[in-house]
Amino acid sequence: MGNHKISPDVKITAICLYEQQLLPLWQILQCVGFSCHTFFHTIKLFNETGEVVKPASHSRGQPRSLNHEDLSYLLQLIQHCPSWFLDDLQGLLESNRFISIHFSTIHRELERAGVSLKKLRKVAQERDKDLHADFIQRMAQYAPDEMTWMDETLKDEWTAIRCYGRSKKSLHASMKGVFVRGRRLTAVATMSIDGIIAGHVVEGSLCHADFLTFPKDAVVCLLLLLPYHYH
Repeated sequence: MGNHKISPDVKITAICLYEQQLLPLWQILQCVGFSCHTFFHTIKLFNETGEVVKPASHSRGQPRSLNHEDLSYLLQLIQHCPSWFLDDLQGLLESNRFISIHFSTIHRELERAGVSLKKLRKVAQERDKDLHADFIQRMAQYAPDEMTWMDETLKDEWTAIRCYGRSKKSLHASMKGVFVRGRRLTAVATMSIDGIIAGHVVEGSLCHADFLTFPKDAVVCLLLLLPYHYH
């Protein structure tokens, strides 16, 4: 067993048993499970420092190129604009913090701070939490059976294929597949809490006029024939 894997309590117990001569050395080593060399090395360390574990040195390795304030500034840049390139961050550090470092150092510091490269998720700039709250408050006056929802979707018969794959370096990732060029269909439907109550399918795209005609000719006429709770 390595010295760093031995519990400090086990080391102290072994030293006490040995110094008080409660057990012979070979029985102590058999119980604690480490070598004679490790045992006497631990006794020497205990007599010199009063500890059975060597304290960690805080001066190992080269000093960091970025201090805490520099790293905080770098994380603020990432939070403000996650799409910065390493070259951009390098230039901002040099012009605003007067620090000239390689972009690989910036990459290591970001990884050490828990920042990794991810696929960017785009959020609509027009999103407004206050407007969402007003919409929820306005719709809360209606019961669920008094509302219907309408939306359109698109379907294409083209063969689906994955966009990413793996292969060895310097070789293209390719996969054979049957290509089918089919028709493009657009479907629009109205749904209530009981399911889809009206639908319409056209070939190609659904234009603005057809989209407005569907609720007037199909949905409204159908709702007039349904029970009263859909009116």
